Order: sequence, then structure tokens, then C-alpha cells
Amino acid sequence: MSFKSLIFRNLIKNMKNYYLYVFALIFSVSLYFAFVTLQYDPSMDAVEGSIKGEAAMKTASVLLIAIVTVFLVYANNLFIKRRGKEIGLFQLVGITKKNIFRILGVENFTLYFGSMVVGIFLGFASSKLIMMILLKIIGINEVAELRFSMEALIQTLVVFVVIYIIISIINALFIKRQRILTLFHTTSTSEEKKHNVSILEIIIGILGLALIIFGYYLSSKLFDGKFVMMEQMFLVMLIILASVIIGTYFFYKGSVRFIFNVIRKKNNGYLSVNKVLSLSSIMFRMKSNSFLLTVVTTVSALAIGLLSLSYISYYSAEKSSKESVVYDFSIPNEEHANTFTSLLEETGIAYERTEVDILMARTDLTNIVEFDMEAVETSTNIDLKGPMELVSDKDITGVDVAENEAIFINVHTTIEAFMSLKTGEITVNGNSKSFDLALTKIENRHEIPRRLTSGGFPVAVVDDSVFQELRLDLDPEITNDFPISIGIDIKDEKDIEKANEIYQASEMSKWAAHESQLEDFNNQKKNMGLIMFVVAFLGLTFLITSGCILYFKQMDEGEQEKGSYTILRKLGFTKSDLLNGIKIKQLFNFGIPLLVGLSHSYFAVKSGWFWFGTEMWTPMIIVMVLYTFLYSIFGILSVVYYRKLIKEAL
Repeated sequence: MSFKSLIFRNLIKNMKNYYLYVFALIFSVSLYFAFVTLQYDPSMDAVEGSIKGEAAMKTASVLLIAIVTVFLVYANNLFIKRRGKEIGLFQLVGITKKNIFRILGVENFTLYFGSMVVGIFLGFASSKLIMMILLKIIGINEVAELRFSMEALIQTLVVFVVIYIIISIINALFIKRQRILTLFHTTSTSEEKKHNVSILEIIIGILGLALIIFGYYLSSKLFDGKFVMMEQMFLVMLIILASVIIGTYFFYKGSVRFIFNVIRKKNNGYLSVNKVLSLSSIMFRMKSNSFLLTVVTTVSALAIGLLSLSYISYYSAEKSSKESVVYDFSIPNEEHANTFTSLLEETGIAYERTEVDILMARTDLTNIVEFDMEAVETSTNIDLKGPMELVSDKDITGVDVAENEAIFINVHTTIEAFMSLKTGEITVNGNSKSFDLALTKIENRHEIPRRLTSGGFPVAVVDDSVFQELRLDLDPEITNDFPISIGIDIKDEKDIEKANEIYQASEMSKWAAHESQLEDFNNQKKNMGLIMFVVAFLGLTFLITSGCILYFKQMDEGEQEKGSYTILRKLGFTKSDLLNGIKIKQLFNFGIPLLVGLSHSYFAVKSGWFWFGTEMWTPMIIVMVLYTFLYSIFGILSVVYYRKLIKEAL
């Protein structure tokens, strides 16, 4: 038999095993080519001009290369280990390691670059759909066209040729280092076979659970005012990260085995075939896979968490704009406001005008803040005895306060995260007069555009008589850049876009604190839409790659356990008996990392979601349900594969 004939026959013989490797290659190439094509599409010019889309896409492409490289290297390692016996037989019949590498190299070259051609074609075919999705998310009115990018092709070829060289080097080292005897056991030496649970494993298991719970507890306290110094918060974040990751590793290393061992002991050692195929198998294998499962869980939690936060921002864009800008148009300058309203009148657009006078006065708030004053002032740059915006109750609809009272409005959630406000006494100081007022209420309403206030700090509403006295007794050292808030609301919603065009044409947006609510919403939608798209793309990539890795791992375990299925079938157990046990096993194999990842992401999102938007539950639940659905597909595929193994076992 000639060398070429041997290579050809070997390739045909192993084709049934190659299909997963081919799928991994085609998927990786098509995903990368489609993504890189977006960078060179002219439709992205509108994105790049406003929100640095090119930089975001290039950063994402680098991360995508890292994910794809790890995935392909791991898939290749699993595949070549499964061919250990075949490589050993080649050596037994006298074929040198150099020629064995040539055989595998030609096979790999043929499949690799053949898969690249298919992957590039699929990536090109799907690039228009991906562009349409992106433009729809960010709200840009551009027509997506199917374009072939030579730059994207060259970049894809360079990346995957480098990955091919890395894989070839790994395969050469594997063949060179392995002895004939070890090659016949490459698929059975990596799993943990120890049956007894040691005291050390019990300690590790308990410690793992304790570290995860401790990390969750710290995350729940991160933004509730207990840690107000930035140095403290940074240190606590590092502790949370370390605690949860190490705890997750210990959880897989000892906790799962310890918990399942307790369940087994409760049955006094008498287990049904379902538990033998599920609990026992997981007990003796999960420990050896602890590092892989920790990586999968951690990155899954990161992907779910980042996607949830970006979707929270995107989902909350409209509400955030209404809270931030308040009116359809905010123009804190009477001359500019008059000019704009004149333009509206010329075009026949009906509007409502709201004016609110704003004063700045030194206000002592130390009695209404529950935490350490010095720490709050240091960490947030807020002086609790410094200037504060005040407005008259006459200018705020539906508000009427007594002469010796005040209420707070415009309270932002980020301020509440650093310090807890309560009702009590505040002191407002003019140049020569002071007013002791009782803060009676803190209302969650927004009447003054945020850019006219001290960030997210509250605005005090006082009685008009107090307001007028303070107006005549202003501290000359305190300056107010925006002494008036003028809001323009368009009566008919159909005219808002036309009014916005007039606003943009008048170039009022170039003046400080002049804002359009529609423009603010569109900008937020573009920014957060692109971020959400990039995070979703990377998250989907990792979901599929990690799902494939776990699926490959189950294939490997299934091949090793095939002999056990044969014995059980000979003992009289039916295919249904074995398959029911396998279903429980796969529920644990895929379900445990998923549940732990969802739990990690929930506590991460819950601790600081308010920095990103106004609504947490709906966006987070949508992301988690979608991720769970896609992830469960790989568990179902693994059950289908085991069904085939069980059928072939006898």
C-alpha cells in the first residue's frame, strides 16, 4: 500500500469521528469571518463616526480570536487523544513518528483548510443578516448589503493559519513525547477513579461552599453604603472575585463529590441503575474536570452578567433619557429658548414651556446622612455642607411645602448607593441669614435636568417665601452656571422628530447643558446597542464553544463507559433503563455549571445594576432564559449521542 493510499483510507475510515472537529472548524471560521466583515462594511461608518464603533469591533475581534483559539486547540487535543490507539498501532507496524505526523498532518491540512473554505462561505452568506441585526439594534437607517471584503478574508486567513501552525506544533509534540504503551491508554488515564471521599475532600467541599456564600454576601453589601472609600470598594471587588472563583473550583473539587456521597450513604449503598449511571459517574469524574468546569462556569457567569448589564442599559435607555433630560428639550438660556420657540411657531408646532428658577445656597445635610460624613465626602467628592440647588414649590407642579419644611427631588440611585438619606433637619445658609428646615419627604421624581444639577445629587424644594428671601441674600462666593431651567415639551408626539431636526439645525446642541431628549435617547441606544451586540456576539461564541467542549467531553466519557453499558445490557437492563440514568447524568453534567454560572451572574448584576439603568428583572430574566435554552441544546445532543452508544453496546 502506498503512503498516499494509506492517508486516503485512513481519512475515510476516521470520517465518522472527524465530523465534530469539522463542525468546530466551520463554526469558528464562519463566526470570525462574519464578525470581521462588519469592520470593513461601509454601513459601519455611521457607527464609527459617533461612538467609536471601529475600536469596539476590533477589541471584540481580538477577544474572539482568543476564544476560538482555545476552543480549537482543546477540540484538537480531545480528538488526537481519541486516536491514541491508532497512533500506537502505526508505531507497532514500524511506521516512524515522523511519517505518523505526516499522515496526521496531511489529514489535518485537508480537513482544516477544506473547513475554512466552507466556513468563509457561510460567514459571507450570514454577514448581511448580522449587519441587519446590528443596524436594527442601534437604530441606524442604513441598508445592509451583501459585500465580500478582501480585507476580512486576508485577516481571517492569517488568524487561522497561525492557529493551524499552533495545532500542528501541539500534535507533533504529542506524537514525539508519547510511548507506545501510553498511547493505548490516552483515553482512560485522565479521570478520577478513587471511590473513597477523604477528610481533605470534605474540608475542601465545605470551604468551597463557604467561599461562594461569602462572596455573595460581600457583593450584596458592596453598594449599600458600608464601603464608601474607592480603595475599599476596589479591594472588596478583588476579594469577591477571588472568593467566588476559588470557591467554585473547590465546589467542583470537593463539594459535589461530598454532597453526592452523602446521598449515596443515605441509601446504605443500594443504588438504582439510574443513580449508578448518574450520581456515581459524576462523583468520580467531576473532580478531575474541576479546572475545566471552573473556567466554563466563570466565563459563563461573566458573559451572562455583562450581557444582562448591557441589556439593562439598552432596555432602560428611554426611561433614563426621561429622567435625565426631563423635557423634550432642555434649554437653560432664555435667549436661546426664545429663538427655538420662535422657530417652532414658524413651522406650526405646538409646545408647552416650563420655567424653573434655580438658586445655589450652602446647605448642611449632616443630620440626614446615616453614614460616616468624612468617608462619603472623600469617596464621592460631595461636600455635605457645600452648595446645593434649591427651587421654589411654586415652580413644581403638585408640590406645596410649609415655610419651615423642604422636600428632596431628583435623587439618583447612584448617590443612594454611597449614602443613605433620611428625613430630618437641614440648614440652608444665605449670605447673612440661615433657615432651619425639616426635610419631610424624599420623592422619586425628576423635575430638573440632571446636567443643571450637581450630578445625581438631590434638589431641595422649599417654600416660595424662603426661596425669595434667599434670592435677595445670595452668597457672592457661590456661582450658579444655570440659574434657570427652561423645558420645552412638544404637545403632539408626531412633531417631536421634526422639532428635533429644527433643534439640531439651530446648532443649540453645541451650547452647554442644551439637550434634546430624543437625541439623548438615540445616542444611548447607539452606544448601548453596539456594546450589547458585541457582548452578545462574544457571549454566544463562548456559549457554543463551551457547550461543544462539554459535549466533546461527554463523548470521550461515553466511549470509556461503553463497556459498562454492554455489561448492564447483558445483566438484563433495557435501553430505557440505561437512558433514564444517562438523562439524569447529563442534567447534572450540564445543569450544575449552568446553575452555578446563573447564580454567580445574578449576584454580580444585583449588586450594581442601578449604575446601568432603571430596570433589572425583565432584561436579566430574558438573558438568563435565552442562555439556558441555548445551553440546554448541548445537553440534549449528548443524550442523543449516548442513546446511540447504548444501542451499539449489545
